[in-house]
This record gives sequence, C-alpha cells and structure tokens, in this order.
Amino acid sequence: MPRTNTETNTFKSTNQQDRKRMNGREVGPLRITHERPEIGKKIALIGWSIPSIEAIQQMGKEYIIVSHEDFKPYAEQHQVPFLSWDFGKPKHYQEVYERSRDLFDQLRSLDVGLAIPIFEETVEWSGALNARFRNDPSVFEHSILFRDKAMMKRRAHLGGLKVGVFEEVENKEEVHRFFKRVNQSLLKTHKDHADPIHFKALNKAGAAGHRMIFSEEDIDQKLTDDNFPGLVESHLPGIEVSCEVFIHQGEVQFLNITEYVLLGYSSMVPPSAAIEQYRAIILKEVEKLIEAFDIQYGMVHPEFFITEKEEVYFGEIAYRIPGGHIFELIQKVYGFNPFGAHLLCCDPHSTKDELRTHIPKELKADGHAGSFMVYPKKKSVSRVHIPSDLEGHPNFDKHTLYKPTVSKIQDTGEGYGNHWGTVFFHGDDSNEISRLLTDYVDHDFYV
Repeated sequence: MPRTNTETNTFKSTNQQDRKRMNGREVGPLRITHERPEIGKKIALIGWSIPSIEAIQQMGKEYIIVSHEDFKPYAEQHQVPFLSWDFGKPKHYQEVYERSRDLFDQLRSLDVGLAIPIFEETVEWSGALNARFRNDPSVFEHSILFRDKAMMKRRAHLGGLKVGVFEEVENKEEVHRFFKRVNQSLLKTHKDHADPIHFKALNKAGAAGHRMIFSEEDIDQKLTDDNFPGLVESHLPGIEVSCEVFIHQGEVQFLNITEYVLLGYSSMVPPSAAIEQYRAIILKEVEKLIEAFDIQYGMVHPEFFITEKEEVYFGEIAYRIPGGHIFELIQKVYGFNPFGAHLLCCDPHSTKDELRTHIPKELKADGHAGSFMVYPKKKSVSRVHIPSDLEGHPNFDKHTLYKPTVSKIQDTGEGYGNHWGTVFFHGDDSNEISRLLTDYVDHDFYV
C-alpha cells in the first residue's frame, strides 16, 4: 500500500531529504577575486593625505587623487594629479555603488585600475570602484564588511573570533530590552549591580556615536531619535589595543601593536612590556581575522580586548589609515614609512622586492613613541600655553599646536570633537612615556 502524504512529510523523512540537499553544497562566506586587472596602470587614492601623496611620489607610482573640490587649488599649485568629486552623504550603500558609475567612467578614461581608500568614508567608494574595475559586484559588498559594524561583528563571529553579544536597534525600546536581557543572563537584575552596555553608530569612525549605558535611565538621557538606527553590544572587559596589520597575498608583512594609554587621547608605539607579552596570541587572532574576512591585500586596523585570562575579544576593524597619528609613531620608532607600506600592500601588483625594501621583516623598535591629542577645554580661547617643563623634558619630541584663528570653540557633540594639535614624545622608558601622556592630558593648552 502506498504511503500517505502525512507519512512522507514526517520529520524523519523531511530531515533526511534536507540532509541530502546539503551533501556537496558549498556553504560559508563567498571568496572573492582580489587580483588587480592588468588594464589600468594608475592608482587612485580616494581621499586626501599629504603623507600618502608624498609616499606614492617617492615610489614613482602613477597616480591620481580623488577628493573634495576644496583641495584642488593646493593640488594645482603642487602639480598633484587631481580629480574633484562630491562624495555627498548617501543614505545607503547601494546609492554609493550607483553613483560610482560616473566616477568609474572618468577614472577608466584616465587609465586607472585600482582605488585605495584613505579615510573611513571612502572605503565603500573604493570598494565600488574596484568592483567595477574587476567587473565583480561582490568586491563592493566585501568592502561594506569594514564599514557596517553589525556586518563585521557577524562575520567575525562566523569566523570563530570571540565577540560580545550584540544587536541592531531601531529605537530606545529595543535598547531597553537588550539592556535587560544582557543583565538577566548575567543574573544582574538589580540596577545597582547592572553591567553596562555600549551603543554605537552603525558606520561612523572612532568614538563618534558611541554612548556607554550604565542604567535604563541612561538610555532615555543619552540617546535621541537621531541616534538610530544603531548597534548595542555587551561590555568587553580587559585592555583595549589596536593593531596596524600590513598584508600582502594574505600574509602578514608587519604587525604593529598600539597601546591606548588614555583612550581617545593618547597612544604609544610599541606598547609597554605588559601588553607586548601578548604579541603571539594577538598575531594568532590577526591571522584568524585575515582568514575570516578574506583579506588578501591592504592594511587593516583592528581593535581587540585582552582579558586577565589572556582571552582576546574582537572589537572592530577598519580598512584605512588609522587615526591618532599612529602612522607617525610607527615611522618614528621603526624607521620605515607606513604610508608607503600601506599603498604597496593595497596593490596586488607590488613585487616582493618592493615589499622587502619598504617593509623590513624583522624590526627592533628605537624606544617608544607616544602622542596625545589636545582638545580645547574652554568655550573661547586666545592663545597657546605650553608648560616650560614639558618642552624641557628630555623625552619631548615636538608639538603641532597653533595660534587660534578663531576664538570660539564649536562643540560637535560627537566623539571627542576636533583636536587642535598634537604633542609627541620619544624615549627608551615606556613607563616614562606613559606618565607624560597621562600627566599633561588635563592641562589647558589653549587659554
């Protein structure tokens, strides 16, 4: 007697059919082709960076700068190949891809075959252009992994890296729900003992859009409707460090570890011995990250948290030059130009000889270099005030503070605001450099 439909739709038979469907099916992330096409000799730098321009000139590469119209007079004065472009403020990533067609056509006619992003907001533009150069839209989608914080955390999680619990949120009610769920899971239902959570913008750089939430009251006081959509994440305990990883053909050419002496203000390269001891486990996580994100070429700027139990948690990752003058610190102590190394690693056509020349494999640091960014503390200022004991200290290197051209300080309300110059130190004792970076951070340099 033939089986009835109810018999053929049982869990057992359906499950067996589903398992057969999975046999031989390729699952997991799509691997993309990172190779640069043979046509198009020139490199387009998307954004504006004087050190990057100087580096590509010194290496004798053919290039063109794509940036805002405001930089055109400088480019013309200094004979820098330049193409003006209005990046605007696209509402979604697909708009970037659609608008990139016109820019691609212009660059293609100028014999460009590769786009390299310089700062955060140009990562997706470079991805869109490279997708068109390679005739592969997935190259653009790959670039979004480095911009959308939710996507990058999911990708890291799928790749076996440790991440916090996170969700995308559309309103305050969803933040309240996440805050309660996290603390229920930790058995901390009493608000006096609640664990904090973090609210983050989905695609902004640095601390912009970041809020720490210690209580349900904080949600209503610190967040507005303008902050949404966003991402919420459980708190990751431990020491936060950044890495600057130079990669070519999927292999680490150079790994720098930066210590955040005071997050948002000061950094030190290389880190103190207390952090340097974790280099081996950080390198292991970096290699896992390269595999998880399918990174073959470029320089990435991931951030990690290291717990007391020597566990490493993934924070986030960027595909552009780091902020906080980290490249200047690397150049000071390691003696090579990271701006040039960045460009070489982004280019699949770079040769092994070029890489060896510009990125020495084994490097011993010349002491420790540190810097802290200066933010005006008053709403109106008139002059620079630099303590004599600072400039007289043997570890003082230089500063870039300048006489104010405006008296009133505009508060951006996001991140740490705009810094008004940087103070640099260099010396052999990491403890002394750390002390200097900490002692002067509260000084009023603008009065």
